[in-house]
Amino acid sequence: MASILSAAQLAAFHADGYVVVRGMFDAEEVDLLRRAMEADPEVSSHLIDRLDSKGAATRIALWNRAGDSVYGMAARCERMVDTMAQLLGGPVYHFQSKLTAKEPFVGGAWEWHQDYGYWYYNGCLFPHLASCQIALDRSGMENGCLEMVRGSHHLGRIDHVPVPGEGQNVADPARMKDILARQELVPCELNPGDAVFFHGNTLHRSAQNRSEHRRWTLICCYNRVDNDTVIRDHDRYYVPLEAVPDSAVKAAGLRFASGDEHFTSRPFVPKVPAAV
Repeated sequence: MASILSAAQLAAFHADGYVVVRGMFDAEEVDLLRRAMEADPEVSSHLIDRLDSKGAATRIALWNRAGDSVYGMAARCERMVDTMAQLLGGPVYHFQSKLTAKEPFVGGAWEWHQDYGYWYYNGCLFPHLASCQIALDRSGMENGCLEMVRGSHHLGRIDHVPVPGEGQNVADPARMKDILARQELVPCELNPGDAVFFHGNTLHRSAQNRSEHRRWTLICCYNRVDNDTVIRDHDRYYVPLEAVPDSAVKAAGLRFASGDEHFTSRPFVPKVPAAV
């Protein structure tokens, strides 16, 4: 199967640093993914709280391999893999996946950042990486949807500084002030099954969830094969990715993790200098 993107969508990704795909996964597939995430003990036992600058937490579970679980099939299905290969200009491998769970009223924020602001320190020499966020619940401004800075991937990698004591790094706040004065801020509101693909250098954030509606998303991340990491001890180096037919998602049913996913017990937060 070829990429699911039209020529116009591909052009939008390269111009804007992101593109939204409506209905990428249908209702049955989303139901399987949601139910598996809720019930899989591997997911629940690896949930980690990530605090924002105000002390509110988003819960995440991270894994570095795409296995045979239903969510592994989502990361390996042809519509995902072929689209990522088109966006990044060559064959890709699975870099990481994660569940992000913003619970009602208490879900924390993600501060302004680029994913490559983190992944640079995994030893990726080029920013030939991208992510796809799949909405498992309705994701809107009221419950902390992703917000993108349109075209910000053209800025290159921006210095990041630590959020004191909170386990997140944030794009240089002084530079962000100037960027936001010039560039458009776009909310990516998604219904269940919608997806947004975004470049590793696209600046993004998400606000706290102070609504009564939770916001769960699955994010699958990919690196171009010829950009394999030069650091081998972070478990994100090249491992061949075996793509599966799109039908494999439904065929997997509620299949849970098998032990091949390489769940992590803590997030990767590189040590970066504090702002001067």
